[in-house]
Amino acid sequence: MSARRLAVAITASALAAACHKAPPEDVATTAPMPVQVAAAHLGTITAYVRVTGLIEPAPGADWTVTAPDKALVTEIRYAPGDYVRQGAVVARFDAPPLRADVATRSSEQSQARARLDNARRNHERLSTLLEKGIASRKEVEDGRKELLDAEAAVRESGQTHAAAVDLAARATPVAPFSGIVAERWHNPGDVVDANEHVLRVVDLRRLQVTAAVPVADATRVVLGHGARVTVPGGEGREIAGKVVGTAATVDPATGTAAIRVAVSGALPVGTPVEIAIVAEQRANTLIVPADAIVREENKTAVFVLGSDNKAHHRGVVVGLVSAEEAQIVSGLREGEKVVVKGQDELPDGATVTVEEPSPPATGPTKAPAGSPPPAPAARPSAHP
Repeated sequence: MSARRLAVAITASALAAACHKAPPEDVATTAPMPVQVAAAHLGTITAYVRVTGLIEPAPGADWTVTAPDKALVTEIRYAPGDYVRQGAVVARFDAPPLRADVATRSSEQSQARARLDNARRNHERLSTLLEKGIASRKEVEDGRKELLDAEAAVRESGQTHAAAVDLAARATPVAPFSGIVAERWHNPGDVVDANEHVLRVVDLRRLQVTAAVPVADATRVVLGHGARVTVPGGEGREIAGKVVGTAATVDPATGTAAIRVAVSGALPVGTPVEIAIVAEQRANTLIVPADAIVREENKTAVFVLGSDNKAHHRGVVVGLVSAEEAQIVSGLREGEKVVVKGQDELPDGATVTVEEPSPPATGPTKAPAGSPPPAPAARPSAHP
């Protein structure tokens, strides 16, 4: 074979080998990333100041019965949890010193009145004699001074007598309002000292939450604003409330200010609760879920779902933000869909597939008594 034919044969063999060689590996492509989306919509957004506090009686809704003096408890008509009507006698004390003091003050008052009557008659008599030229002007002036002193003595005796009567009235305390007995410290037969606590009544229709608000949020708590009150770990029931007391002073040790929220539902006094107080509210504004906001240093953005099933990074201006929602001031239109889950490390322009949010988990349903046990789940076949 000539050299020319040999070269042609070698070239043909090389081409044939090339035609039967395995193709090169394809470059890996990025699979669509699963995300969840929500549409931007117009609505009202509300921001809250969230703090914890305690249920307490409102001013004037808490009454504690105390002993008027060292006394014997002769009667207590109510136990903790009992309902007490306004005007009802709740206890009785036997305090002999109080009765003796009332008797003494009554006697002093009678003597002061008798002295006043004598001084008045004597001043009138002397004034008449002065007109006739029989009595001197000094005698009339002395009579007038005695009259003024007697009038002052009557006023003083009246005050001391009233104070003694008021103190003695505490021996039979009367409920100033209707309420529930919250605490009871003594029983009939006990001897108690002056001002010792015996019984406590609270009006559960007039309750409030007292809480300490950080200084940064104190100015956001406005008198008259609404609030939502919940019991931690409870069943999620909310009680409506309203701000009735705002910060007047700041505790420098804690950097907090005390506020009060009136509540309309009955809860035991001392219950710890969580409060969400309406701070700011804006209506007819564009809103997206707060989870849609992506923060990058001092900038905020969202990922918008395009018609090409791609997520496009877009800068937005965010206004009011609550725990669940965020106001979009600019950069987004109503109806546009934004990614609310799956946007972490999502590249701009990535192809996505939209997933529906998972339904909330529910506990297993208890089968009726006597029903057969559920059949075991079928095991998957090992063969296709």
